[in-house]
Amino acid sequence: MFVVKILCCLLLTYHLIAGKKIKGNRAGAVEQSGVLTVKEPYVSSSVFRLFLEGEDTCKLDPLQLHTLTSCGFNSSNPLIIITHGWSAVLPKVDGMMESWVLRLATALKTNLVDINVVITDWLSLAQQHYPTAAQSTRTVGKDIAHLLQSLQEEYQYPLRKAHLIGYSLGAHISGFAGSYLEGTEKIGRITGLDPAGPLFEGMSHTDRLSPDDAEFVDAIHTFTHERMGLSVGIKQAVAHYDFYPNGGDFQPGCDLQNIYEHISQYGLLGFEQTVKCAHERSVHLFIDSLMNKDKQSMAYRCSDNSAFDKGICLDCRRNRCNTLGYNIKKVRSGTSKRLYLKTRPRMPYKLYHYQFRIQFVNQMERIEPSLTISLTGTKEESGDLRILFTEKFSGNKTYTSLITLDRDLGALMLLKLHWEGPALWRNVWSRVQTIIPWGGQDYKPMLTVGKISVKAGETQERTSFCAMTDDGQHVELLQDKVFVRCKEDTQRQRRRKHNQ
Repeated sequence: MFVVKILCCLLLTYHLIAGKKIKGNRAGAVEQSGVLTVKEPYVSSSVFRLFLEGEDTCKLDPLQLHTLTSCGFNSSNPLIIITHGWSAVLPKVDGMMESWVLRLATALKTNLVDINVVITDWLSLAQQHYPTAAQSTRTVGKDIAHLLQSLQEEYQYPLRKAHLIGYSLGAHISGFAGSYLEGTEKIGRITGLDPAGPLFEGMSHTDRLSPDDAEFVDAIHTFTHERMGLSVGIKQAVAHYDFYPNGGDFQPGCDLQNIYEHISQYGLLGFEQTVKCAHERSVHLFIDSLMNKDKQSMAYRCSDNSAFDKGICLDCRRNRCNTLGYNIKKVRSGTSKRLYLKTRPRMPYKLYHYQFRIQFVNQMERIEPSLTISLTGTKEESGDLRILFTEKFSGNKTYTSLITLDRDLGALMLLKLHWEGPALWRNVWSRVQTIIPWGGQDYKPMLTVGKISVKAGETQERTSFCAMTDDGQHVELLQDKVFVRCKEDTQRQRRRKHNQ
């Protein structure tokens, strides 16, 4: 994994050094952002293609609007514009884009049906050194703004029906398109798929994608890990809702050990696929939200990934959780919301999030936190789950941990807990049993627990567990202790079902 990160950053560093020096601000903006004044005839630096099906597209000419009709553009349907990112790693072949572009277009067209899908082709500018490509983002943003303005004038097409989806540099292009449009009406939605970090990180909201660029802006950050002072994706929040799957860091399934899988799938491009795997994961998470409607990934607002890993952020009150991808709940707010979630290494990416909470009572100080639990629900069983705590147990304190599963357990009914204890304790206890087999019970190490509960993030259902037997909440070393759903929880669930 470390090697992949270094290779990716070295490639980007080379293009940053080799590119021409940018005049103006760090985002490559030679001119100040402002109102777009369209001067006829406007010559676009980009090519727009209406996606039909498969690999078929139809070239649109903003100067000849009849091409929209002849290509099959339907002004009654919503419009989605897909914009790719930096493409210097691709062979310079006219019209050759990364495979995800058509894959995303197909997923949109197949699942939304009555929709116009347009692809922004700016390869002539994108296949340059990174700083040069970054400098061109405003130019391409103007091209998209001009296209939308032409649709407004000729078809009275509302901007709110437009949804711009931009990957990497394409995310900032989409933002510039929104900022260049005249009037009070804004683009309906912009989605940034791992917006590019170099030359945009830390910049003013006018020099990158920001919540001001559309009525609603969401972003998915998947490769913000910094090496050698560079982060491929932008770390800072740039939207109304900013999602950080797996902390927004390197993604599961993108380690160097996955290179063989990528080579078998992509051939000679497999190594390149491994390098850009985490960056491009943002695209595939969005595609997943379209293709697996029954497995929508839920994310939760949290201060940072460390707090999320402790399981303390699975709260959906006051819009503190939201769906990642196309089906997001569009809630605008004054400040950006950072949301976190865990995902699987491959599609479908959804994982179910659970918070495990346990209280220890009158406990000896500084006991090693080595617990294993298993959960049984009305639908599934979890199997054994190792519970990781960041601190050692102490008395009269409650600890939480995050559990993720690839299946929904249903209503939780039973919890089995196993305490391994410190290795030293296990060895001592084993010898005590060998030497004094008839009296070992009097020396058995024991934990005393108070309240135990598990909260399901996706349903917001919290289940309290009570000891199944009458020997209280004592957990002995190296023995399984069974807890069942407390009676009051069962009664509450029955009342809820009756009221429904």
